[in-house]
This record gives sequence, structure tokens and C-alpha cells, in this order.
Amino acid sequence: MDELFAKMQAKFDELFGTDPDIRRYFAPGRVNLIGEHTDYNGGHVFPCALTIGTYGLARKRQDRKLRFYSMNFSRAGLIESSLDDLTPSEKAGWTNYPKGVVWTFAKRGYVCDTGFDFLIYGTIPSGSGLSSSASLEVLTGTVLRDLYGFSQLSNVDLALIGQYSENNFNGMNCGIMDQFASAMGKKDCAIFLDTSTLNYEYANIVLENAKIVITNSKVKHSLVNSAYNDRRRECETALAQLKKVVDINSLGDLDEATFEANKAVITDDICRRRARHAVYENQRTLRAVEALKRKDITEFGRLINESHVSLRDDYETSCPECDLLAELAWKHPGVLGSRITGGGFGGCTVSIVENDQVDSFIQNIGKAYKDQVGHEAEFYVVEIGDGARRL
Repeated sequence: MDELFAKMQAKFDELFGTDPDIRRYFAPGRVNLIGEHTDYNGGHVFPCALTIGTYGLARKRQDRKLRFYSMNFSRAGLIESSLDDLTPSEKAGWTNYPKGVVWTFAKRGYVCDTGFDFLIYGTIPSGSGLSSSASLEVLTGTVLRDLYGFSQLSNVDLALIGQYSENNFNGMNCGIMDQFASAMGKKDCAIFLDTSTLNYEYANIVLENAKIVITNSKVKHSLVNSAYNDRRRECETALAQLKKVVDINSLGDLDEATFEANKAVITDDICRRRARHAVYENQRTLRAVEALKRKDITEFGRLINESHVSLRDDYETSCPECDLLAELAWKHPGVLGSRITGGGFGGCTVSIVENDQVDSFIQNIGKAYKDQVGHEAEFYVVEIGDGARRL
């Protein structure tokens, strides 16, 4: 990490000049173990923060300029804006994410009195579905809280601000999970979060003799321009029709039996399948956490497999490449469970793999995937880390 910060510091000094009060920050990416597309449906999720994420260097300015630089997108160069120009634009590129957070802070009465210089470097592969955008939003919130003395804001507040900015500034109708995991992560724990109430508990992830392996299909997606927002609308349509016959506030309020007894009221077959996923996935998540508490990793893995099938068939947010990765994993010795993770339409699978099979898993699935798809996958044997913080 010292070597990374030395490179970041050298670039910061080159672009912005030296200063004794340049501060360091980090916000992690996340992987969701189970509970996909339930967060905006009032259900439960089970993500954990990773040790990969977005690092930042920042300092306050004396004027109203906002100056941004990403070492990952160096070709974009130094991107300059202003506190007087907090509007999204295509030419602003990745800086729409931090600008959206500044905009949301101001809407909530936390007004930055001056601009700032901000340099970032991300270790989350772009387009992987491991929440690089949420990581950047929570990182920006952490920077603003620290630089401008908004100490009354909690990490939960920063998560909600990040979600609001992505929904309303960047036009992506995501739920709370990604930002919550980045802000509230805890080493060696997943977060069992009820997204309807924001009640949560930390669950120790003790996978005896097994590791979490993330496989990146290297198929990139852009959720803002994808069918993600369509899925949300389809669920809202189903919910409105169900509300006519059952007393619920969200799809997360239903169990499987109640859904099956009333699903005929949903007139559109696609909306019915979307709702079925949301209901069944929420119940799977509840059962998966209970299985982990019993140390029943086999049952946990079985539920992960069921989740993928539901995302593939009912929610249709998988893709051929991720389906292939899951199917290869299911056939491989020592794999307890595997599924697509994240928003979908590309990105990564998450697998629970027995320790003595991890190397062969990477080798065999890597070869089979390249043979069938034509390009290589990337594999990350991940560690679960803490949430956003000043370093």
C-alpha cells in the first residue's frame, strides 16, 4: 500500500502541487453472497465488503473549483468542474459520480464552502459488477465529511447519500445494498440487511475449508443503459396489482405460499416472473443466513445455485457467459455453490470452493471458458474487509 500511495502522491503533486494537508481515503467494493435484486423490493441482502476498492487523495481548495483525476482513466486527463456546475453531463464521464454526491450533500444542507482536488485509483475491475460506482460514491462522501467537518453524518447516512445521488443524479435506480456494503463493511463478516428497515446484523463468514472465489466473465455492462431500470418497473407493476388483494408494502413482505396463492392477479407473465424471483430470492436469503449460522455450508451452497437459476430464468439478468461459468462450476469437484452476482447483464460469478480445489477450479474453468467463449476470465480469491474510512 505504501508503494501505491507513493505513486498516487507523486501524481497528485504533479497535477495539483504539494500541500501538507493531503488526506488519504479508501472505500471498498463488494460482493453479494445471496439476495440479488431484492434490495429495491424491500427484501434482505447478504453482501460483504472486499479488500479491493477505490483509494483517494484529496485536499480543500480556496476557490470553488472541483478538479478530478483518475489514474485508471488517465487518457481522460484532468477533469475540471465547479461547485456552480453540479449538473450531470456525458463529457464529465466518471466524475458524474463524485459530483452527484456533492450535489446530494448540498440538497441535504451540507454545503461545501470551497472546492477540492481529488485523485483516485481503483483496484476493482471496471464493469465487473463489484460496485466500483458505489465505492466511488461512498469514498466521495467520506472525503466530504472529513474535509468539511460534517461529522454528524454516519456511515449509514453516507450510504443513503450515495444511493440518492446514483438514483437522481446519474439516473440509475439502484437499491441501497452496494453503498451500504461499502460504507458499513466489517472484516471477515457479511452484512445481513433488511432493506425495508435498514436493520442489519453482522454475520461471521467462517467457511471452514473453503474460499470465496470471484470469476470475472470480462463481459462489461452499463447498468444505466441496460434493462436494470426495466426490472424495477416490472416489479413495481406486479406489486401494485398484488396490493389489491394482499396487505403488503413491498414484495419482500411475501412468502412463497402467499405469492403462489395470489400471483394470478399479476396480469403480465413477465411481471409475474420478476415478482416470483423477488419473493423467492428473499426467502432463499433468509434460509441461507440460517444455514450459515448452523455451519451448514452444503445448504448455503445449494441456495446459491438456486439463486442463479432464478436470476437466469425468472429475472433474466444473467448472460450466456455467466451461465457458462456457473454451469462449469456446478460440475467441478469441491464447488459448494456458484451464481452470478451483482446487477447482472455481465460481470462476475461468486463461488464457494473447497480449499484443496481452488487451484484446479481456476485452471480448469479458466481453460474451458476460454475454449468456449474465446477470451479469458479473471479469478480473484477474495478477502472480506472493512468499510470506508480515512487512512
